Amino acid sequence: MGCDGRVLGLLRCNLQPTLTYWSVFFSFGLCIGFLGPTLLDLRCQTHSSLPQISWVFFSQQLCLLLGSALGGVFKRTLAQSLWALFTSSLAISLVFAVIPLCRDVKVLALVMALAGLAMGCIDTVANMQLVRIYQKDSAVFLQVLHFFVGFGALLSPLIADPFLSEADCSPANGTANTTSGSHLFHAHRVLGQHHPDVLPQTNQTHPGLPPQDGAGTRVSSAFWIMALINLPVPVAVLLLLSKERLLTCCIQRSPLLLSADELALETQPPQREDPSSLPAKLQPDPGHENLFSCCQRKNCRGAPYSFFAIHITAALVLFMTDGMTGMYSAFVYSYAVEKPLSVGHKVAGYLPSLFWGFITLGRLFSIPISSRVKPATMVLINVVGVVGTFLVLLIFSYNVIFLFVGTASLGLFLSSTFPSMLAYTEDILQYKGCATTVLVTGAAIGEMVLQLLVGSIFQAQGSYSFLVCGVIFGCLAFAFYILLLFFHRMHPGLSSVPTQDKPFGMENSECYQR
Repeated sequence: MGCDGRVLGLLRCNLQPTLTYWSVFFSFGLCIGFLGPTLLDLRCQTHSSLPQISWVFFSQQLCLLLGSALGGVFKRTLAQSLWALFTSSLAISLVFAVIPLCRDVKVLALVMALAGLAMGCIDTVANMQLVRIYQKDSAVFLQVLHFFVGFGALLSPLIADPFLSEADCSPANGTANTTSGSHLFHAHRVLGQHHPDVLPQTNQTHPGLPPQDGAGTRVSSAFWIMALINLPVPVAVLLLLSKERLLTCCIQRSPLLLSADELALETQPPQREDPSSLPAKLQPDPGHENLFSCCQRKNCRGAPYSFFAIHITAALVLFMTDGMTGMYSAFVYSYAVEKPLSVGHKVAGYLPSLFWGFITLGRLFSIPISSRVKPATMVLINVVGVVGTFLVLLIFSYNVIFLFVGTASLGLFLSSTFPSMLAYTEDILQYKGCATTVLVTGAAIGEMVLQLLVGSIFQAQGSYSFLVCGVIFGCLAFAFYILLLFFHRMHPGLSSVPTQDKPFGMENSECYQR
């Protein structure tokens, strides 16, 4: 009860910044969820083939990775962080507004690359700021943060669904072998695949088929609605900038120095400022920098090997778990419609929505659970649950009911893995090092690489390989987590408090030296 009171007290003291960071992650979720269900409509709008439009998805994922890696550049002061979040959230609204105007697939890919950079920046900066504010109590607030990702990813396909076209608009010269390759591309209809009639069919292609402008017009309304829904987010960041007196107009109204002080400052020779003498909002954060600065920091030279091993193994766990999230949401539809299940297109379309719905539900449940269960315990339960779920799906691979139950179970187990792992790793390193940047970057790489890898294997080996890959990736995540627990025990940050009465790797957070 005392722990809950402390957490509520911290929330009251930091209510506005916390709500702002949560709302920014809602923008992140909107961008994750909309591309899948609208992709074929965007193909009609840009008059492109399936292989061409696939670069739109790739450009977003690649730039999300770059944005995650470079996000730490804007983390040196609170002012830089908030201006980066304002710019990124405003850019997402602009992207939604501009997408209906993109009539060329290359232009659309560039626009989505901009969205990816904004998403990557949001991912790194918002996570870092919450960890910086709450530190040892950050697990609960990170769970809420990632709940808003799932909520946004669930909401965007629901907004788009009424505006999706049911007409076929296969381009004249780009439909050869489309049917054979279309199953791979069903993967990108991540959510809300409720319109099987839009699937391209080679036997319906006619040379000179005019573009379906009506379809483009209908789906344009969905993007403009999402742009309007997202607009309050940059406004919220702007209000936080105003509250922290970081707007130019606010800075001008701040109390001026006395003339004598001003004269003394002008006549004194320039000297290095002591960062500790600066206000908190202007102090650089010594612990969390961008990925490249982390690798070059001089104080890492004397760090023990376990310091680097913890960064690497934690990033590898999230490489696997976030990669499995992207892989499963992308390919579960394709797996369901293939033999031996041969589920109908409309029924199979509910699987990605079910998956993301239970991810959102799991993150909601994790909010109260994380205040009572240690992050290390939650990660262990999640990883074991993922492996067990994939094994059950593999054993009962001919049963449609088990596919739906397993999809829901997988969403629950994967839902809280990232925030729990982030809180656990930062706690091990005592909020020094570069855990947030490294983990966010590792997760982004995994989401991009595993989707490409599974897509190639799926096409070459058939649908059964989808579940085999899931079991392998789950076992690798478990193995990397065991290594992380081992390096945690070896890390010199632990105090001499005996822990033999506690489960391996589940030590109390108060055992760390401060």
